[in-house]
Amino acid sequence: MRVRVAGFSVSLDGFGAGPEQSLENPLGKRGLELHPWFIRTRSFQAMFGKSGGSGGVDDEYGHRSMDGFGAFILGRNMFGPIRGPWPDESWKGWWGNNPPYHAPTFVLTHYPRDPIEMEGGTTFFFVSNGIEAILEQAKLAANGRDVKIGGGVETVRQYLRAGLIDELHFAFSPVVLGQGEAMFAGIDLPALGYRVTEHQATEHATHIVLSR
Repeated sequence: MRVRVAGFSVSLDGFGAGPEQSLENPLGKRGLELHPWFIRTRSFQAMFGKSGGSGGVDDEYGHRSMDGFGAFILGRNMFGPIRGPWPDESWKGWWGNNPPYHAPTFVLTHYPRDPIEMEGGTTFFFVSNGIEAILEQAKLAANGRDVKIGGGVETVRQYLRAGLIDELHFAFSPVVLGQGEAMFAGIDLPALGYRVTEHQATEHATHIVLSR
C-alpha cells in the first residue's frame, strides 16, 4: 500500500490552482487551463461514463491517476466552495450523483457532518481529527490498495511536509498563471527525500514522477 499524489496539474510557475475559487470557477480563475492534457483523454471521458477521447502517454498517466486506489483524501476546498459551518446538507460536491472516486473519500474539514453515500460506490466522510489520523482511517478503508491524496494544493502540502506521501505525479502544463495556490513554495523536496524517477513530455504536459 502506498500513499500517492497522481495526475496533479501544475502551471510552469508552480501553481496548482488559480486564485479566487468559486462556484463558477471551481479551480480558481484560469485554473481550467492546467487540465487540457487530461480532459482530452479516454480515461477522463470514461470517468463520467462517456466514450471517445485520445490515447497515448497523457491517457496512460490519466488512467494511472485514478486506478488502483482504495480510498481518497480531499481538502474541503476540493469538495466545494462553501466555507465555515455547513448551512445545510444540500451541497454534495462538484460531480453530480456519481462522483469519479468509486471508493471511500475522506474530506478534511473543521466542521464534520454526516457521511454522504453517492452512486457508484463513493461515500464522502467528513473528518476533523488531523491529517495523520485521517490517513490511518483511509488506509483501513482502502483494504490494501493505495490511498490517493487528491488535493487541493494545501492538502497535498500538509501531507508532504509531514513526510506521509510515497510518490507524486505532477503534470506540468505549458501555461503560466502568475498567481494562485503555490504548490512548492517553502518545500524542499530533496530534503524530504524525493527524487525524479520518471519524466515524459507530450504536446500538452510534461509528466514528472517523484519518489522516495
